[in-house]
Amino acid sequence: MKRKEAEEKTIFVIYDVILYTEMGKVVDLESMISGICGAPYEKVDPFIKRMTIAALKHMQEIIPVYEKHMRGWVWSRLDHLEQALLLFSYCHYFYGIEDTDRKIVINVAVEFAKEYLDAKAKGFVNAILDKVLVKNA
Repeated sequence: MKRKEAEEKTIFVIYDVILYTEMGKVVDLESMISGICGAPYEKVDPFIKRMTIAALKHMQEIIPVYEKHMRGWVWSRLDHLEQALLLFSYCHYFYGIEDTDRKIVINVAVEFAKEYLDAKAKGFVNAILDKVLVKNA
């Protein structure tokens, strides 16, 4: 699987988890990952598993980091797909297997925002990630 496809599937899994959780449904993460990836869980790209688990495990720590940089805005008002994209981007940068340049992470997020979110979202995603994806700050 190409990296772009793995990134996209990871964002969709995180998105689905956010939606299911908001609806009060129990999430079977392995089944959800398998379903979105169209493969048995054991054969799913480790990148997808690692990024999804990191996003869910650290979500309560990550959200306040974003909110600190959201002037007059709160996380819960963001589109769910935007939330998933921001969680993924944070984890890709801080919890990724390999060190990934922050400009690459931001570019991936902006491209995804252009493709799946409204026109204003790409500017917001770019600006917020520019502030949040800073190591040792």
